[in-house]
Amino acid sequence: MNATPLENAIAAAGSKYRLAKLIGIKPPSVHDWLRTGRIPAERVIAVEAATGISRTELRPDIYPVETTQQVA
Repeated sequence: MNATPLENAIAAAGSKYRLAKLIGIKPPSVHDWLRTGRIPAERVIAVEAATGISRTELRPDIYPVETTQQVA
């Protein structure tokens, strides 16, 4: 089974507790994210900064992959 981006972020931080502390929230909040399967939009940038997991991976619904087109 593949890990979700949230699970990858938790692993990168070291634990749910550590991720919560790194971004300045209470640990039960991270547990709630696992239950819902979604990081709140207002926390995505902090999680990205703390873990190196890109915002596009964490919430592709609000940070879609940007495509660049080359002009010939």
